[in-house]
Amino acid sequence: MTPHIIGLTGGIACGKTTASDFFNDQGIEIVDADLVAREVVAPGEAGLEQVIDAFGRSILNADGTLDRKAMRDLIFADPNQRQQLEAILHPLIRRRLAELLALCTGHYAIFSVPLLIESGLIKLADRVLVIDVEPQVQIDRLLSRDGISLSQAQAMIAAQTPREKRNAAADDIIDNSGSLKQFIDQLGAIHQRYLALPP
Repeated sequence: MTPHIIGLTGGIACGKTTASDFFNDQGIEIVDADLVAREVVAPGEAGLEQVIDAFGRSILNADGTLDRKAMRDLIFADPNQRQQLEAILHPLIRRRLAELLALCTGHYAIFSVPLLIESGLIKLADRVLVIDVEPQVQIDRLLSRDGISLSQAQAMIAAQTPREKRNAAADDIIDNSGSLKQFIDQLGAIHQRYLALPP
């Protein structure tokens, strides 16, 4: 049986990780794009070799792993560098994600992608579940969680797909502006709904 692929997404600090952990605890398989993005640039992987060829060894830590901060600084300073990095990594990530999704069994699987809509990876999902909160809640959580300035938090939110566009792409939306218990209750209800989807 081919499982239903549920694309899980949401803005920064909305609770995607908590949601993913909940589904994992129910025995649902999780395919996480962030983990795959890290795997393709692990030491010994072709992705890391291609990144070194393109950007030089200055983007490596002393232990040979990718220096993510140096890479981030480089690509945010120069859009051309960012496009070059994406041209290397996106096909590798996309191929690996498709392989992992094809291996999933069970009634449904969670495909967790922060930039599900922006990346075009939405095409790999059968349904889209958006975890949503009010922008002020996002800002409050970012400030307390990451210890950053208000302007940094606002810039991080502004860099993402607008909330309205993300929600418009959703089949299901969970509002995580309330308590953790309210959030978990909603996740439990949607888990039952997904289990009831026709094969």
